Amino acid sequence: MSQREWSLIDIPSLEGKVIVVTGGNGGLGYEAVNVFAKRGATVILASRSVERGQEAHAKIVKETPQADVEVMELDLGDLESVHNFAHAFKQKYDRLDVLLNNAGVMTTPYGKTKDGFEQQLGINHLGHFALTGLLFDHIKQTPEARIVNISSNAHKSGKVNFDNLMFEGGKGYTPMKAYGQSKLANLLFTYELQRKINDAGLTVKSVAAHPGIANTNLTRHIENKALFKVVGPLLGFMTQDSFNGALPGIRAATDQTVIGGEYFGPSGFQEFKGDPIVVLPITAAYDVMDAKTLWKKSEELTGVEFPVSEQAKEHQPN
Repeated sequence: MSQREWSLIDIPSLEGKVIVVTGGNGGLGYEAVNVFAKRGATVILASRSVERGQEAHAKIVKETPQADVEVMELDLGDLESVHNFAHAFKQKYDRLDVLLNNAGVMTTPYGKTKDGFEQQLGINHLGHFALTGLLFDHIKQTPEARIVNISSNAHKSGKVNFDNLMFEGGKGYTPMKAYGQSKLANLLFTYELQRKINDAGLTVKSVAAHPGIANTNLTRHIENKALFKVVGPLLGFMTQDSFNGALPGIRAATDQTVIGGEYFGPSGFQEFKGDPIVVLPITAAYDVMDAKTLWKKSEELTGVEFPVSEQAKEHQPN
């Protein structure tokens, strides 16, 4: 596990590469799209709101006129939208070098996605699980392709409760408990996918990253709470801006020395902020039985099976 220094100047030319960034219209996703476009990649800015995606596109092109960025609609809380995005992408592109699974929601009130999933697990994990599976044929035929899943320090408090995965009826639900579960699920997915990739002898790398404590709009559901108002001003000393928060994911996507299964985060105290380096998750993230159980459950819930081997088939909507 290398802890060598890395910066943006280490990113090679990305000309000829095709990259998908979910949630690319703002925050960490926007910063990643901007960096990839500056390095010459063709970047698909996937956004639930096409209007906000177009606004982000305009800002990027104003700064980098030659940027090759396409806005495509993607709502990870709606499996039909996920299927539509994957179909539209595969109609136009024949390769996928990097899939940056960045979009997410954080500590939301209890709610369900269009498909009836608890919304934090549904968007943060299940939507990305389905998207990755539907695009995996393109990924595995692209030499040295990468899947990058954005997790969080909150995974350290997470526990995947298979007996009440969706907090049905709000039973046992707290915003942070559900968020921690979804972020631990991101890592269980990352490592199980890499194991399957290794077994199939593919060159794809499945990796993960987290932004530390980054100033993004994900905190909008806690900013009005009394405790946040008290400690919020102090957090400025522990947080970093969206650009620096995006760097672990950008490094995971572009560093030529990355090894499948690595996890990147900030180098500073408690991984709150700092330069992007290889970090370690909690031991529970490596639980093989939990990972296999989550994988099987995710396939059942989404109806998507990964074509990691030639025997696996992709489930398409009727």
